[in-house]
Amino acid sequence: MARKFIYFVAVMIVLAIAGGFAYAIWGTELIKLATVPTGQFEALPTQRAAAYKDVRMWLARPDKPGNPALWTPPGYKPAPAPPAAVFFIHPTSYLARTHWNAPLDDPEANPRAELFLRAQASAFNEVGAIWAPRYRQAAFGAFLTIKPEAAKALDLAYGDVAAAFDAFVAQAGDRPIILAGHSQGALHLLRLLREKIAGKPIAQRVVAAYVVGWPVSRSVDLPTLGVPECKAADQANCLLSWQSFAEPADPALVLDAYDASSGVDGKPRRGTPMVCTNPLTGTPNAAAPATANLGTLFPTTDLASATIEPKRVPARCDPRGLLLIGEAPDLGSYVLPGNNYHVYDYSLFWANVRTDAARRLAAFARK
Repeated sequence: MARKFIYFVAVMIVLAIAGGFAYAIWGTELIKLATVPTGQFEALPTQRAAAYKDVRMWLARPDKPGNPALWTPPGYKPAPAPPAAVFFIHPTSYLARTHWNAPLDDPEANPRAELFLRAQASAFNEVGAIWAPRYRQAAFGAFLTIKPEAAKALDLAYGDVAAAFDAFVAQAGDRPIILAGHSQGALHLLRLLREKIAGKPIAQRVVAAYVVGWPVSRSVDLPTLGVPECKAADQANCLLSWQSFAEPADPALVLDAYDASSGVDGKPRRGTPMVCTNPLTGTPNAAAPATANLGTLFPTTDLASATIEPKRVPARCDPRGLLLIGEAPDLGSYVLPGNNYHVYDYSLFWANVRTDAARRLAAFARK
């Protein structure tokens, strides 16, 4: 648990390859040059659920020694026997351009993924035992190109996630299920909801789905997912989603990509509202002052851990469905262009997410 508590994302590449002036002029092209794989897509064998019987195929599993998802800041502890089971899909941690998909044993991507589990999945360790699979995630550069190899890379990554989910269901028993992911992990979670949850008996076991750091269209995406949007703080069997921006926010990159995309049924997302759950209230389209924030994760000076600080960050949903957090808090160097706090979507509201999950599990138990 003593590894550096630091958040990795593509902005590291920006800092390494370009100064401020160069990035301002050629930033996007420089990122593409540094991250989009140039080789051929490798059509690797499909991963099967049986492979995930091996504890080494999991970054986090209840019986895994040194489970990074059990990390907590001072003042918090994971539950010794939590009643729920959590399936968590980590965000992109493979930043190389050597392959379109990360090797399962990549020596840089896996430690980064473990750091994300400490900052994100740990919010759920009071209510659920956490499973987080290794998967052949698509390279970061796959999100910056329209090459056909990018779609193939995402399909391969999702195949691993789907196989891991089948193994998770078998291993977790009949406990209530919490689904959660971030960024690329949230993208795969959307597909998992459509293909493995919607219309199936297992949907009745879902306490909540935290689809964080990836846009979800209320009118195009939500009807296909098998669970409704969370409308109340004590509602179970529903979906939450948010994307964090400090102010002044410039979400043009996110909105342009969203408006150019289509839902699973081919309908355009352009102009449709995004699901915006305010994690401080647990309700959609809401505003809350910083006093409602139970605790934000702030890395320590030496980056060896993090402390929890309440009442520092407010939140409000804007008309398009983005979550605005007021003046930019100093959480570290990994804020993306446009005051995009994507890397910190969970950290900003860590203690509220923890409380939210417990409240929804209690509602599920009553139901």
